[in-house]
Amino acid sequence: MSEQPVLLPYADPAFVADPFPLYRRLREDGPVRRAVIAGGLDAWLVTRYEDGLAALSDPRLSSDVRDAADPRLVEQLPDFERESLMSTMLRSDPPDHTRLRRLVSKAFTARRVADLRPRIQEITDRLLDAVVPAGRAELVADFALPLPVTVIGELLGVPVDDRYDFQRWTDAMLVRGEKMPDPAVVNEAWQRMRAYLTVHLEAKRARPGDDLLSALISAHDEQQRLSRDELTAMTFLLLVAGYVTTVNLIGGGIAALLAHPDQLSLLREQPDLLPDAIEEFLRYDGPVSPGIARFAREDVEIAGVTVPRGATVLIASAIADRDPVRFPDPDRLDVTRRDNGHLAFGHGIHYCLGAPLARLEGRIAIGTALRRLPGLALAVPPGELTWRPGGLRGPARLPVTFTPGGRAD
Repeated sequence: MSEQPVLLPYADPAFVADPFPLYRRLREDGPVRRAVIAGGLDAWLVTRYEDGLAALSDPRLSSDVRDAADPRLVEQLPDFERESLMSTMLRSDPPDHTRLRRLVSKAFTARRVADLRPRIQEITDRLLDAVVPAGRAELVADFALPLPVTVIGELLGVPVDDRYDFQRWTDAMLVRGEKMPDPAVVNEAWQRMRAYLTVHLEAKRARPGDDLLSALISAHDEQQRLSRDELTAMTFLLLVAGYVTTVNLIGGGIAALLAHPDQLSLLREQPDLLPDAIEEFLRYDGPVSPGIARFAREDVEIAGVTVPRGATVLIASAIADRDPVRFPDPDRLDVTRRDNGHLAFGHGIHYCLGAPLARLEGRIAIGTALRRLPGLALAVPPGELTWRPGGLRGPARLPVTFTPGGRAD
């Protein structure tokens, strides 16, 4: 393993567009590699699949950033992360994590997600109805973004007129790159979001409805409920996680197909392959890159390398999911791949609670787009596509052309 930390060049458009050549070199260089990540912070990258799988279940690796030795990790946190995400199951460990996840799981049930299928299909068709006559669209702004924003907004009972605001505030808070975003811009967005959530939650408490937010307010377990601060934080987490990564799954999945015409044709001919295709999109170029952060509670040996107490450990799912030891021919997109236990949704107790909803939205959105947009093709050369920088990966814009007139079934 090299002693010199490698810099992940988030400001380099070539790296942002295609980080996988560097990722491959890092994996080949060793299973654990020191790196400089966003904000100039140091981390230990875990680059291979089996090591990453084990690390995600290792109780010695904490999700709580307060276990980090580098004080900058807490000092650089914007207000929204310090005041909200620190109180959620995303950034907590047992026993708090166990309690929070149990309470939220009572409201976010598989049945509730399954019941959304007709409505997701309806929203999908309405969005495509607006673009099919033109024969061209910008599939992120016109389709991949408004679909999950609308779905999570309805799921949480957010009025339709307010959804643009929370999407705009979220975008301001989550922009990441080589340089940290302007704290004033981030904190202003958070103050607006928090004020909105406070009012909205009180309105739901007074007049509950048949929505997830009302269910969260009433959720309890052995006389324990979500506190007001926890409820605000959890609502924020669900709003953010409920659409940001799904936008990238839909946009990134379609972009991957357009870059691999043989797989696009195969999926059109065999739409029953769509569930496998969604898993392959998540493995091949998932919505989080390079991966998932943890913090060492003590000295931890990973793949023969001792990671010191307090170190940031970045379990690089985007690198591990192309490990040739686990995935044959890993750099090839293969929508027929079946043995596809990728790490895009994590693993262990922190496995993504919203994974069933993301999968459902991805299947409906991409399947319907392929059916209703014949002749789908990029409207620009592939090299002109722009990608979101930082830890959330997906196309920022996806201009396409197609044969106009595709109708809903």
